[in-house]
Amino acid sequence: MRTRGAPDGTPAHRIGPVIKDLRKSLGWSQSHLATALGRAAGAETVTREHVSRWESGRVCPSAHWLRHLATVLQVPLETLNNIRVDRRTFLTDIAGVAIAPAVAADLIEAGFAAALRGDGPSQDDWEAAVETYGRDYMTSGAAEIQKRLAADLVVLQQQLDASHSWSIAAKLATLYAKTFPGSDGAKAVTWYRHAAAFADRANDETARVWVRGRAAIALGYEGAALGVADTLASQALQLDDRPSLGRVNAIMGKAHVAALRGDRATALALVDEGRRVFDHAGSDDAETDYAVPWWRFNVFISLLGARLGEERLAMNAQEEAGRSLPPSLPRFKTHLEMHRGLMLARVGSPYGVGHAQDALNALPPEKHSLTLRMLMEEIRAA
Repeated sequence: MRTRGAPDGTPAHRIGPVIKDLRKSLGWSQSHLATALGRAAGAETVTREHVSRWESGRVCPSAHWLRHLATVLQVPLETLNNIRVDRRTFLTDIAGVAIAPAVAADLIEAGFAAALRGDGPSQDDWEAAVETYGRDYMTSGAAEIQKRLAADLVVLQQQLDASHSWSIAAKLATLYAKTFPGSDGAKAVTWYRHAAAFADRANDETARVWVRGRAAIALGYEGAALGVADTLASQALQLDDRPSLGRVNAIMGKAHVAALRGDRATALALVDEGRRVFDHAGSDDAETDYAVPWWRFNVFISLLGARLGEERLAMNAQEEAGRSLPPSLPRFKTHLEMHRGLMLARVGSPYGVGHAQDALNALPPEKHSLTLRMLMEEIRAA
């Protein structure tokens, strides 16, 4: 097995951390990755020691193994050779990770056409697009908005000269990340990290906290890439200690990570802290993914209580959420019913899975979200 040099001269110390990060985002051990690579490569054998040497930067995978790593880790090959976020990776990742080549060609053409015309959307247009996507995400499925978002991101990447444009990109990229299931690891996590980098480029403190907090609660709620969720939440909390929606999300993201790791005391303490911050920073009842109204905050607590087996906490949160949950958002009512199913499953009731499945079946299929499907898997596992 030849592993001395990267095909493009990229130093091993740059590729190693990327491989390790992607592996961990999938929740895999080095042995698991080695086994997956062995299956992908056919007869060739890969050992845990090979993976360890790659990740430590002692040696660099050959072109042959980089191709198999990209396949197994579910990322474009370019991701393993480029850890900087710039316009090229922005465009490459949209075209390579998210969509079919034929669709990508149309999007790239649209982006270049906008640049040649010089008449792309204005700042006000982009602000309006952010609001529209925030509302659409609450009522539409992820697949429905994913291609629209990809198209707009390709156009936006031609207009990233102003710092404000990077702030818009950060918000849209966060939502784009949510159109991929967190359990896929690389796709969602890659875009959450892009979003954080975009907010950093904008030098927008509010956006920097919000992007990281939103990623943390999304991954924590899904029970996916817990290490990444915890890291992003910690970054958000360290950036700014003032009450904000980003801070609320970060605290509740950490609470779900703690609950899933079996740290009940920390999870409950974080819920109390989250309530205190929410009292200062909570949203009104705006129906957008960029808001955290009282009903949505209680949806976070409802699932956390179910995961901990804290029946009173979960039931109180479900009652509070139900009082102000807009009738126009039936998907979130389904979340609450499925949380009840999870509680039943946790105590060994044979009705838990059935209750959750009935709630999901009652929701029109086009309203099913990635998060709901992942929640159903968690309930079955319980």
